[in-house]
Amino acid sequence: MQIVQILGLALGAAWTSGINLYATVAVLGLMQRYGLAHLPGGLEVLDSWIIIGIALFLYIVEFVADKVPYVDTVWDAVHTFVRVPAGAVIAVAATWNLSPTVQVVALLLGGGLALSTHGTKATVRAAANASPEPVTNWTLSIIEDVFAIGAIVFAVFHPVAILAVIFIFLLILAWILPKVVRRIRRMISAVRAFFGGKPVAQS
Repeated sequence: MQIVQILGLALGAAWTSGINLYATVAVLGLMQRYGLAHLPGGLEVLDSWIIIGIALFLYIVEFVADKVPYVDTVWDAVHTFVRVPAGAVIAVAATWNLSPTVQVVALLLGGGLALSTHGTKATVRAAANASPEPVTNWTLSIIEDVFAIGAIVFAVFHPVAILAVIFIFLLILAWILPKVVRRIRRMISAVRAFFGGKPVAQS
């Protein structure tokens, strides 16, 4: 694989790790195991049945936890310390045979991309939990799983094209992020006003 293709797969895997780390690892491992893909660098170790088995087990646990309102929020909060560094590690592992400069670039970009998708997912799910409709949680969870699995398969077969998809995602994120931040600030202000109230002026 050429450097651009390796980077495409590395960053694509890091990107999907922020959505569903365990599905990403399991899919990569199974594709390598059954000869559907030849993973670059250190990603070759993912074809171990031990790694695949653990990833599938954790995927099932996450699949269940992700469907329960507020449990999914706690799960996402804890996985801030799992998905983001794991995305960076996967990106570095994919570029293991390349120069140290490329590895550092992959580390930084991989961690940043994992953070971007993880943060987007966590924010959307937290907002969905405030909705009275219980179906929303299930629907979002299934869409996320399908998207993560589809995206990592796409990244394996079209590593250059996934870079374009990621770029479009980042453009959209840059456009909506200020709006999301403003909305969150308004929600926090409303909650503070509701519980704290405004000080009453002394006459």
